[in-house]
Amino acid sequence: MTEQKQTAFMRLYQPVHPKLERFCKARVYGEMDWKDLLQDAVLIAYRQFDQLRAQEAFPSFIFGIALRVLANHRRKQRPQSRDLGQDPDFVHLGIESSERTQMDRDWLYKALSRLPEQQREAILLFEISGFSIKEIAVLQGSSESAIKQRLSRGRQQLLEQLQAFNLSITHLEP
Repeated sequence: MTEQKQTAFMRLYQPVHPKLERFCKARVYGEMDWKDLLQDAVLIAYRQFDQLRAQEAFPSFIFGIALRVLANHRRKQRPQSRDLGQDPDFVHLGIESSERTQMDRDWLYKALSRLPEQQREAILLFEISGFSIKEIAVLQGSSESAIKQRLSRGRQQLLEQLQAFNLSITHLEP
């Protein structure tokens, strides 16, 4: 583990960290601790850093690792539901907000957790992590039109579920 490798890794990782952290927090709802997912993904990415062919691919590289870590965890354990109100480590996307907005976000995460896996991941990668449709297509091994369809259907299902929850979604920040 050379100092040069550490420096190169950190130079690429630091700009990606906030998005990866938000993605992990939103994606693991009820499945595992988001900090475990983040740490595992970073550790694996560092160990496999020599396999990275292009520095521009680093965000896809580390997000792909995070998705595989979560999939492996899901295979090993039966998902357990978790009450966000009792999880002191859960921070809603790092945004301070009123109690009403936090409640709305809890409902949003519950609604997200009810989406099919590929739709949920596409929405989180696009809306929260800022990946392009093309990058998501590579990560999910699908066509761009399939990703657009997942985003459209996922948004529609989220809207229907939030309306069913009778939430005021105007309080949600983008």
